[in-house]
Amino acid sequence: MSISKLAIACSVALGAMTLALAPASYAATDTTTPAKKTAKAKHSKAKAAPKPAAKPAEPNPEADEPDTTGDTTTEFNCELGDKITIYTNANDDKYIALRWKKRLHRLSRVGTTTGANRFENRLYGLIWIGIPAKGMLLDSKQNRQLANECKDAEQLKPAVAAETPPSLGMHQATGS
Repeated sequence: MSISKLAIACSVALGAMTLALAPASYAATDTTTPAKKTAKAKHSKAKAAPKPAAKPAEPNPEADEPDTTGDTTTEFNCELGDKITIYTNANDDKYIALRWKKRLHRLSRVGTTTGANRFENRLYGLIWIGIPAKGMLLDSKQNRQLANECKDAEQLKPAVAAETPPSLGMHQATGS
């Protein structure tokens, strides 16, 4: 008999400790019995049908192509034979249109501290970086270069060295 009394006393003490350690908000609001809770849970799950996961917006090439009417066109020849065409509007320097692989993309200017021209299309992950010597096209979604060493007709011209004054001969330097 004393063992059964001891087992009951331990069970009561264990139950009291469990209630004492439970969060106060849970203990105060949870007044339903387990049978009622499971019935309510089953009933509420039956009402709320699972929602399908929202699909990310699919790019629509025809709807996304910008209008390039009246824009200035610049052709770039890149290494590995790639070609890029940039369309700029003199009245709006915040955007460019870029033709890459038979597709026309609209890119928005992103400010830089280096003075480079950086344009980005976050939907497609395209980044165009233009510096005086060249341009490059990057894919930010796959973290890789798409085209490098892109140069327009002006950048393809050989650099002209600044004319240096004729060197002074020995007889001029000494005064003879």
